[in-house]
Amino acid sequence: MLGDKSSVYVAGHRGMVGAAIIRQLQELGVKAIITRTHAELDLCDQSAVRAFMQAEKPDYVVLAAAKVGGIHANNEYPAEFIYQNMMIEANVVHEAYSSGVNDLLFLGSSCIYPKFANQPMSESELLTGVLEETNEPYAVAKIAGIKLCESYNRQYGTDYRSVMPTNLYGPGDNYHGMNSHVVPAMIKRFHEAKLKGAESVEVWGTGKVMREFLHVDDMAAASVFVMQLDKKVYAANTKPMLSHINVGTGEDVTIAELASLVKEVVGFEGELLFDVEKPEGTPRKLLDVTRIKSMGWEANISLKEGLENAYQWYLKHEV
Repeated sequence: MLGDKSSVYVAGHRGMVGAAIIRQLQELGVKAIITRTHAELDLCDQSAVRAFMQAEKPDYVVLAAAKVGGIHANNEYPAEFIYQNMMIEANVVHEAYSSGVNDLLFLGSSCIYPKFANQPMSESELLTGVLEETNEPYAVAKIAGIKLCESYNRQYGTDYRSVMPTNLYGPGDNYHGMNSHVVPAMIKRFHEAKLKGAESVEVWGTGKVMREFLHVDDMAAASVFVMQLDKKVYAANTKPMLSHINVGTGEDVTIAELASLVKEVVGFEGELLFDVEKPEGTPRKLLDVTRIKSMGWEANISLKEGLENAYQWYLKHEV
């Protein structure tokens, strides 16, 4: 169990998820939280990661570092997405093992599942079909991360676990104009439209595709929950070659419904216009969260509450 005597290295602590996990760890009383910025430690540099792990020898490693982005970024930079994510995973997992770290948590993504996976998507849908084209390189890298953890567990007896979150949003999100995910992109666009007194806001796609959204604080809570699961409980609810755990709300909305909700939260009074020529990705992405619920965890932040929280963070930090 995590406690005030545990040392935890959080890779990606400046990211939205990493920062949220640190908040959760601090609430638990964990005092020895180890972090490094990219300037201090390039996770794509194996020798640097090796030296770091050998020097620090943390009790736990949380691998939340990744190159991430929305549809546009995945389309524009596929080589960077697959290369950087695979290098980060390979270096951190292998050097953690080499330095004697027995406990590691790997954070993946729901994009690991096939484009036309059965809905809701259970963990067993992994590798059953073709991936969605726009983020295939990123998805392949995340699948590799799961299999890295499973392979080291099988061969070396480590306890490396993987959690696969649905679409995340909340404090610390990326509001870059072209590289952001759908929630921060909408919050920024609707807020700017409100300030300008615009008559309408454009939304990519038909608005009919469905997505599930999880507040990052719920994701962090789930991550720490999985980290602390008794090894027998974790093993009883997973399989050696199917060990990842979905993390989501178990509920989804259409992009049109999301846009209406963001419009309400931001206070924009104009119209919604849907650009059907723009890409919108997989028709539906809803996670089956039966596995994690059966182990005793479920999300508790509603979408509207979470969007209000995200908007307030945006107003304070991005405007």
